[in-house]
Amino acid sequence: MIQPAAPSWKLPAALAAALLAGALLGWLANRHVAAGIALVAVAEVVLLLTRNRHQTRLMMTAPVASDPLQHDRFMTRSRRIASNLRDVRNAASQLPDAVVLIDRQQQIRWFNHAAEDLLGLRRPHDRGVLLQQRLAGSELADWLRDGARESLNDVVAPGQAESQLSVSLLPFGDHEQLLLARDISHLNRLEQIRRDFVSNVSHELRTPLTVIHGYLELIDADDVPELAPVLGEMRAQSKRMGQIVEDLLTLSRLETQHEVVDERVPMSGLLSTVRKEAEALSQGRHRITLESTAEADLLGSPKDLHSALSNLASNAVRYTPAGGSITIRWQREGDGAVYSVIDTGFGIPASHLARLTERFYRVSSSRSRDSGGTGLGLSIVKHVLNLHQAQLQVESTPGAGSTFSCHFGAARLLVAGGSDEM
Repeated sequence: MIQPAAPSWKLPAALAAALLAGALLGWLANRHVAAGIALVAVAEVVLLLTRNRHQTRLMMTAPVASDPLQHDRFMTRSRRIASNLRDVRNAASQLPDAVVLIDRQQQIRWFNHAAEDLLGLRRPHDRGVLLQQRLAGSELADWLRDGARESLNDVVAPGQAESQLSVSLLPFGDHEQLLLARDISHLNRLEQIRRDFVSNVSHELRTPLTVIHGYLELIDADDVPELAPVLGEMRAQSKRMGQIVEDLLTLSRLETQHEVVDERVPMSGLLSTVRKEAEALSQGRHRITLESTAEADLLGSPKDLHSALSNLASNAVRYTPAGGSITIRWQREGDGAVYSVIDTGFGIPASHLARLTERFYRVSSSRSRDSGGTGLGLSIVKHVLNLHQAQLQVESTPGAGSTFSCHFGAARLLVAGGSDEM
């Protein structure tokens, strides 16, 4: 009898079963991270299966061993491995997210059923076809051609024009890649409902708050001295609620806006206005300086840019103790320019920096309320900068102050006082 050769590839049944369980858990939980990890694990096993199908078949048909007991164990183990791999492959096929395995030649090696619905792939015709060629004419094809370095969100699904996808391309194995596509249409609909709700409620609140604030202003505290502290607090809170409503309306407008009407924004006048507003808010409690060396104007929305730049300066005043200093700076940076606000305030722990631009997010709730902030300023700043293809960068050290920088590209710069782009 011929002794069977040791197979060149083995996958423990326990590992296959664990990966299958992880895939099903990610599927049932339907969470971005859990499902994404499960997809990667499943896809790797499926790729192993497709690569080693011939080797698996050899394992199943190996010559009879001289030891019948050893041969039976070997065959039982081989059948269990093949069964587990089939289960994993079937599980990947039933996942609601599209999974496409791409070889080193960028050809489609395998895809699940969701890829047929979301990406329009068809089996068996599309196996071995270049993925970029198969998706020609779609935004996904352009994304792949440009290198697919970052995930793509809100792209129209080639297989379903009414659906939007979130797509990412993950490298793994020997120069292979894994394309993951998730249908986010329902999330977009929920987000639109949220935006509409916030906008409608804010509009409805504006009128009654205006009336309440107006009547409070008509009441003279001298006529009712015993109610003077109460009236003062009511006026302050009424004003604060009105500001929250205005910020919510501004944020709702910016979220639904995709571009701005470009105008020349003279930075000299805007920077002077921002400084005066900061000084009025400070009331002499801080040393505020302006450094402008860029000699450049901006192309964009004067109202929105004023809102964003002023927000950063007013935040610096609110969160810098009396006696501190605040520097407003406008300077060149390579081909672009950067607007910075540097303060000597409380500083921000590193764990909070990533969430600063979330609406209503506060590093310190009590300190924010005492300073009169609404918790929406930095969210407004982020959306304004996005509309102007600019980026917000935050550097901070607790106890040593913060630096908020707005980086504008060359396309947004104009010669100061002139009409030509820089």
